[in-house]
Amino acid sequence: MSLKATSREIGGVTVIDLDGRITLGDGGALLRDLIREKVNSGHKMLLLNLAGVNYIDSTGLGELVSGYRLVKAQNGELKLLNLTKRISELLQITKLYPVFEIHNDEVKAVASFSQ
Repeated sequence: MSLKATSREIGGVTVIDLDGRITLGDGGALLRDLIREKVNSGHKMLLLNLAGVNYIDSTGLGELVSGYRLVKAQNGELKLLNLTKRISELLQITKLYPVFEIHNDEVKAVASFSQ
């Protein structure tokens, strides 16, 4: 199953709901293009909802990091929402967990941007 993404706006925050796999090829490229497109069109507060992501490989992790760097370079913020147990463990193993601000509650995550 390839990656599907939908985005919605909540109080100036762009929530991107991801569903599927973030891997070499489709998923990674889609995520990269989506983040770049959002940033280029002025959306600087991005919340990636990973609840529907059932698999992520090293390429996918790389895309998360490069997306994070891209948004930061534009003085924006990229945060993660609803990590699955597997993705959470992967971020801890790769020492990337502290890089990202991670939330489990969408309302609190959206509110965290305005502070």
